[in-house]
Amino acid sequence: MSSPTDKLADFWNQRYGKEEFAYGVEPNDFLVEFAHQLKPSGSVLCLADGEGRNGVWLAMQGHAVTSVDIAAEGMAKAGRLAAAQGVDVVTRVADLASFDLGVARWDGIVSIFMHLPSKLRRDVFARSVAALRPGGVVLFEAYAKGQLGRGTGGPPEVDLLVALADVEQEFPGCRILHAFCGLRDVNEGRHHNGIGEVVQLVLQKP
Repeated sequence: MSSPTDKLADFWNQRYGKEEFAYGVEPNDFLVEFAHQLKPSGSVLCLADGEGRNGVWLAMQGHAVTSVDIAAEGMAKAGRLAAAQGVDVVTRVADLASFDLGVARWDGIVSIFMHLPSKLRRDVFARSVAALRPGGVVLFEAYAKGQLGRGTGGPPEVDLLVALADVEQEFPGCRILHAFCGLRDVNEGRHHNGIGEVVQLVLQKP
């Protein structure tokens, strides 16, 4: 019998196994807007980076990028996208429940539309704070609780969606540089298409 982790990997491998890029090849708008908060040419970890569109774009800006995702198909496409753009991205196929983020290892951690069960999300974010170097920055965007039923993207389970007040508390000790919860137009490939309710945070470790 397949484990929940195996089923999750199978789901994303099926989605990413097609020739087209499920969420396009362009970087996330929020990431582009706030990437200036990252240390120039710093080390950046991209969580649940899918097919690599965000990690590859960050590498094109001069960052040393490691992308991690549970789907081998996604990370393979990320590698091909990086090669096509003439940049290097380290790819890791791993379950974030057990992936070692390290301690004081990264100048930036990027989480774009990573939707985890709330208990796991809290654990990953607590470990992310430890994994940041002093002055390191987190860039986070995900669909909010109010996205449920909109049909423009995001998971259909409410526990996988986020509330701004919750996520603000999940990065203890970090300074909030930007916080937003509201509607915006998200057009990223076939699966993120239309007005969505999102939560955004930019946080900095002291």
